[in-house]
Amino acid sequence: MTATATRTFRVLVSDPVSEDGLRALLDDPTIEVVVKTDYTPEELAAAIGDFDGLVIRSQTKVTADILEQANKLKVIGRAGVGVDNVDVPAATRKGVVVLNSPEGNTMAATEHTWALLLALARKVCPADASMRAGKWDRKSFTGTELYGKTLGVIGLGKIGGAVARRGQGFEMDVIAFDPFVTQEHARGMGIRLVSVDELLQQADFVTIHVPKTKDTADMINAERLATMKPTARLINCARGGVVNEAALAEAVLNGTIAGAAVDVYSAEPPAADNPLVLASQSGCISLLLTPHLGASTEEAQIKVAVDVAEQIRDYFHGIPARSAVNMPALPAELIARLQPYISLMEKMGKFHGQLTDGAVQSVEVIYSGDITDENTTPLIPAFLQGLFEPILGAGMINSVNARFTAEQRGVEIKEVKSTESSGYETLVTTIVRTEQSEHRLEGTLFGKGNARITRVDEYWVEMAPEGQFIIAYHTDKPGIIGAVGQILGAHDINIAGMQVGRVHPRGIAVMVLAVDEHPSDKVLEKIRGIEGVGDTRLVEL
Repeated sequence: MTATATRTFRVLVSDPVSEDGLRALLDDPTIEVVVKTDYTPEELAAAIGDFDGLVIRSQTKVTADILEQANKLKVIGRAGVGVDNVDVPAATRKGVVVLNSPEGNTMAATEHTWALLLALARKVCPADASMRAGKWDRKSFTGTELYGKTLGVIGLGKIGGAVARRGQGFEMDVIAFDPFVTQEHARGMGIRLVSVDELLQQADFVTIHVPKTKDTADMINAERLATMKPTARLINCARGGVVNEAALAEAVLNGTIAGAAVDVYSAEPPAADNPLVLASQSGCISLLLTPHLGASTEEAQIKVAVDVAEQIRDYFHGIPARSAVNMPALPAELIARLQPYISLMEKMGKFHGQLTDGAVQSVEVIYSGDITDENTTPLIPAFLQGLFEPILGAGMINSVNARFTAEQRGVEIKEVKSTESSGYETLVTTIVRTEQSEHRLEGTLFGKGNARITRVDEYWVEMAPEGQFIIAYHTDKPGIIGAVGQILGAHDINIAGMQVGRVHPRGIAVMVLAVDEHPSDKVLEKIRGIEGVGDTRLVEL
């Protein structure tokens, strides 16, 4: 860090994480990293208010109570895949981005799945224990081959897909269940898609690679285990709670299935009375348990930490997180293309927020032209952030909690892609309705992302949304513009630019004055006092 550098952001690392993995944070002169891995929940709640970022693995539990104290926190980075230990809805309400590293441990989890599957098929662990006991017992540990067997993969994501490809390398017939994968995509992988029940009935080895959700909790229960082949084996390196542990222990012990290997548990570490632990301790050689080692390789530990550290650093510097779990994950190239629109939408939202009176009832956004061909997902949150920031105050709303905040306030949100020609290559129209008023803005981009607001209500203007503006509705008649200029001149306020929009001569018009100096409330009141001048606002963009 240079002598003049200022530490702007503070990041707490509350679980053991590789120092090499944190290098992106440690080397950034604007970021201070504090490593403390022995907090109690109460101590973390007391300390978290001093930090902008938090890096965790699976040990730290980020609860709603802790988040309630996190008034500066902007981002939580989970060095790994699962975020079961983070109250994501509470983080979203607080406006905190939760990001993870979904690909950093792909190879580690894939290889551990195969380590367990092969060890289970060839009874490696009980054979090793027998040798350690001084025995030479070959008959008790006859295994089964993989060649020609059917591998059933539940979940064809990054890890499930990698497991499936390696199954094909063993010349296994691979079938899979994944409701989010098309038949065409599966066929391209050489995999046959089936229902989960068909998979369990047909597979010789079943391996699970899905997150735990309300739809997958207890997905593999006693009823489904009873449909499996008595020679089948099940491997779970995904998430605890997807397989009913009591039902699985019973199925292995009574021979309903030939064996199981488990790396994840409904509670970690598992309690002493966990049915799987008890079955293992009873001497069952058909059950193989490991203590959540799926991501535990030297390479994976560094990869996930590097990924999370880079995302946190980038997020602090205005680059959207690529793996946020409570924000849409969008390709970097799309974000780059949309960045001028995101900026325009936030500015239009701020304009509305300073133009609007009363509680917002509805927001309508209409896209026309080239923008209709894009994924506009990030644009509404940007607009809502701008809209509510003048109302709620800076720091109280961001792109993470913007939609939640609007919906919590009962705001109806409507988004339309129009095929009608607007006269511009691209045009965004925003309409905000409140209990007291309705205001409409139109904005566009010229050239290389040069933003312009082209309409205020029914009045045509052309203004770059940058700086501070006096917006004055007035009767279109001689003398008013001069009177406004005299008031500003008397208070040494320089006019940087002026636009006047009107529909009819001598009707109502809008005056948009860009000013270099900040006009006081007293100055604005004097302008309102000019005969023929109505609603007058200061809009800061």
